[in-house]
Amino acid sequence: MAAESLHEAFEEELKDILSAEKQLLKALPKMAKAASNEDLKAGFEEHLEQTKVHVERIEKVFKLLDKAPRAKKCKAMEGLIEEGAELMEEDIEPETLDAMLICAAQKVEHYEIATYGTLATWAKQLELEEVASILHETLEEEKETDLKLTELAETGINAEAEA
Repeated sequence: MAAESLHEAFEEELKDILSAEKQLLKALPKMAKAASNEDLKAGFEEHLEQTKVHVERIEKVFKLLDKAPRAKKCKAMEGLIEEGAELMEEDIEPETLDAMLICAAQKVEHYEIATYGTLATWAKQLELEEVASILHETLEEEKETDLKLTELAETGINAEAEA
């Protein structure tokens, strides 16, 4: 469906991010299993739990809009996850794989940050204050996850991969 208004575009993007988050629920356990660094593994597991909450929040947003929470296949997330899956199938040194998994995870985080940032802004424009607040909370958590991934990379994983 082509969006003809900001409100319709907002609903379409909500469907997209719901799909993206649900795809992540399947991908994060695989990433955690593939990680050799215990802190990275724990980070993926923590983000899995957080992602479950993100799905619940999106479903709450749909309820506030009096709409059914229907996902629309997020092709961008599908591609990002596919890239990560291909990495895990390659014969790569564990330390290097960890660095590459961080890269793949940050690509995902940046996609989510862009989407939640836009959705929160649109919700404000549409005077959906409660919805904007919910989306902003998730946006801040995505930014925090991105920072944690950067810290993991900078405090040892990249150096281990280089060695």
